[in-house]
Amino acid sequence: MDNTLHERLTTWRRHLHANPDLTLHEARTAAFVQERLRELGIPCVGGIGGHGVVATIRRGASNRSVGLRADMDALPIQEATGVAHASCNPGVMHACGHDGHTVSLLGAAALLAADTAWSGTVQLVFQPAEEGGGGARSMIEDGLFDRFPMERIFAYHNWPGLEAGTVAVHDGPVMAAGNRLFFTVTGHGGHAALPHMTRDPMVAAAHLLLALQSVVSRSVDPLDSAVVSIGVIQAGSAANQIPASAELRGTMRVLREDVREQVQQAIRRIARGVATSFAVDIDMRIANRLPVTRNTPAERDFAAEAARSAGLMLRRDMAPAMTGEDFSWFLQHRPGAFVWIGNGPADGGRELHNAGYDFNDAILPAASGYLAAVAKRALVG
Repeated sequence: MDNTLHERLTTWRRHLHANPDLTLHEARTAAFVQERLRELGIPCVGGIGGHGVVATIRRGASNRSVGLRADMDALPIQEATGVAHASCNPGVMHACGHDGHTVSLLGAAALLAADTAWSGTVQLVFQPAEEGGGGARSMIEDGLFDRFPMERIFAYHNWPGLEAGTVAVHDGPVMAAGNRLFFTVTGHGGHAALPHMTRDPMVAAAHLLLALQSVVSRSVDPLDSAVVSIGVIQAGSAANQIPASAELRGTMRVLREDVREQVQQAIRRIARGVATSFAVDIDMRIANRLPVTRNTPAERDFAAEAARSAGLMLRRDMAPAMTGEDFSWFLQHRPGAFVWIGNGPADGGRELHNAGYDFNDAILPAASGYLAAVAKRALVG
């Protein structure tokens, strides 16, 4: 990639970082993507599964096709990077690098459009609502694979802590299966000075939170991987009142489907037990099932070959992460591969979902180059 294109991509990326769109609200980002695609002379269609955009590049006589995907949404986090291009949208920031993923795919589009050494069709999939909004499923249900045929699909995620520009290709699971957890603890509210006349949902919620920490250590084989975390507790509005209800929200992650069932059974058992112990009602909902992200063998090897052909450092020894990825739904319908590309050091708050995170613009040439290379490799595979 020449310096002119790199500088152009950096400007685009910093614009998106300064103007992030929350999950399910990506209209501005989608419009920006379509404007850039038109500048590149690449036809595109918007409004796929919400704010999704799909662009198509065709060349030569080959009937082979491949998809490349990038996610576009930001997170409800108040940015604390202090950079000049920090978010102008209070309480919303690109803390996971989807701004970089989007621009990397635009960069791959520019490289492929200027490259005459390939034949076939490349579908560029700009996905909304990756952060728990079901964007992949929405695009699929809106006819993604019927309207924009592709034999295989590929994507990447930047990875803090991995050397900048290094491509990591996994032989087994890449990211975990996951579910969202919702608990409503309902008791009987009253005066905080008369607790004996209440059924305190706060105490029950506290015991529920602590008891859930035993799921992984006491209900899952130590040789398996699982995570149960509660990220939100909401209850009460006055210091001298015991509220009538409390809400907890969290997540569970596993690497195997049978372990998912074990964890869910343990969570339900604990919720029933806490409810009985404290004479409260606990309504529990387990939602947003996400499959394990697992590469298919041929496409995994294409990804490794593409990294080498693009002149990038390759790692095949990385352990999976317990993070989840909406791209896993695409892999339920088409073979493909999901790789990590190093974002550089993760110290100083530069890890994913941290208020101090920022995508490393220095890896844009590597990321765009990889995406273009894997598309070309898949078209002859």
